[in-house]
Amino acid sequence: MCFVNMINYMDRYIIAGILTDIEKYFDLSDDKSGLLQTAFVISYMVFAPLFGYLGDRYSRRAIMAAGVFLWSLTTLIGSFMVEYHWFLLFRTLVGIGEASYSTIAPTIISDLFVQDQRSKMLALFYFAIPVGSGLGYIVGSETGRMTGAWQNGLRVTPVLGMIAVFLILFVMTNPERGESEGKTHLHATSWSRDIKLLMRNPSFMLSTAGFTCVSFVAGALAWWGPHFIYLGLRLQPGYENVALSDVSLKFGIITMISGLIGVPAGSFIAQSLRVRYPRADPYICACGLICSAPLLFAASLYASSNVFICYTLIFIAELFLNLNWSIVADILLYVVTPTRRSTAEAFQILISHMFGDAGSPYLVGVLSEMLKKSLAVGTTVMALSSSVATTTDEPSPEVQFHSLQYALFTTNFVEVLGGLFFLFTALYIVQDKENAERELAGQDNPGLPTHMYADDPALSQSAAELMS
Repeated sequence: MCFVNMINYMDRYIIAGILTDIEKYFDLSDDKSGLLQTAFVISYMVFAPLFGYLGDRYSRRAIMAAGVFLWSLTTLIGSFMVEYHWFLLFRTLVGIGEASYSTIAPTIISDLFVQDQRSKMLALFYFAIPVGSGLGYIVGSETGRMTGAWQNGLRVTPVLGMIAVFLILFVMTNPERGESEGKTHLHATSWSRDIKLLMRNPSFMLSTAGFTCVSFVAGALAWWGPHFIYLGLRLQPGYENVALSDVSLKFGIITMISGLIGVPAGSFIAQSLRVRYPRADPYICACGLICSAPLLFAASLYASSNVFICYTLIFIAELFLNLNWSIVADILLYVVTPTRRSTAEAFQILISHMFGDAGSPYLVGVLSEMLKKSLAVGTTVMALSSSVATTTDEPSPEVQFHSLQYALFTTNFVEVLGGLFFLFTALYIVQDKENAERELAGQDNPGLPTHMYADDPALSQSAAELMS
């Protein structure tokens, strides 16, 4: 599952590593470039609830294998498209396949491990996200550079995907739902009942809102980060001929190293503190976001003057951002019972992507295009040189850089907002965890009477109907 999660994120961010080549090939503006990622994420989030419903009721192995096969096939076919709208369509279809895997995999981990061991395994699983993202930049840019065709960068993950399908079908363990908690005869409630109970769970809803902010920032930074640094470098003496592939390579390495340190660090800190401080998990997430915001702001200011300081600040900012991944997943799993965890994962994917990285690449691209027009005619409050204020078909390098810089400032506000959501989560986390444990034990059972009759399906069904 860690291997599949790695190639999952490789596939997502290979496009970002070759974005300039794609823009030239299809003659795209910034908003259409951002739409490539937004369309992918929209399909990903729309189909997540379907796979969440199926994952709580049917074979998780079969669903995951079919999803990985679909995303590998559509990625491969998309690499042969020569028209933008067809390329956009196949990137959209990739999201359907990836939704099946991302929704179900964490629930299998929750059925294999409990407590601190689960936290460690989740850290290992989500450790693959920054590593896969970094490899996506590197594989995309370097494969395209070495072969002379950016399309070849998209043909690496389909091969790995076919290997993953084989591993899922013949190697992966597929435990019963609730096995790690010693509850292997649990019965799922209706989908509508699951959603109602999840919406009444403050810790789940607030942590999902906080994670949405993480997703917004990560999506915008991953998509536009290399391109933004590339534009900044072009304004510095001696970097006029810099290539985007070089920037993508360095950005990918920074992303990987920050993940290698940040994801396990978040898990380790949480495991160390939660014994004495039960509310430690949301506090760590809040600290990570609030500390990351000023660092990203400062990095954007240095992008056009000192690339080494810029890279350093981005590394530290991503380090704080990466503290969240495994902790948020752990929060979901211990405040939600096993029979609705896939639905909860799907719900969190839907919300976090709908209001997070589904829109952030496109939003930043649209803001950048709007600001280009404003900056080019000298209507912005920021005073630009007279050479920049002239209007041409191709905006000057200064206008391109500053328009994207100002658009990316939105991520700083979103990070602070996310920190506030996690601080509110801390108010409810202890009570919601206890509620989930009581529900699983059958001691306090609001809306899930089937636990009292787990050994008798007929009585379980009758009790569910009576409660309805």
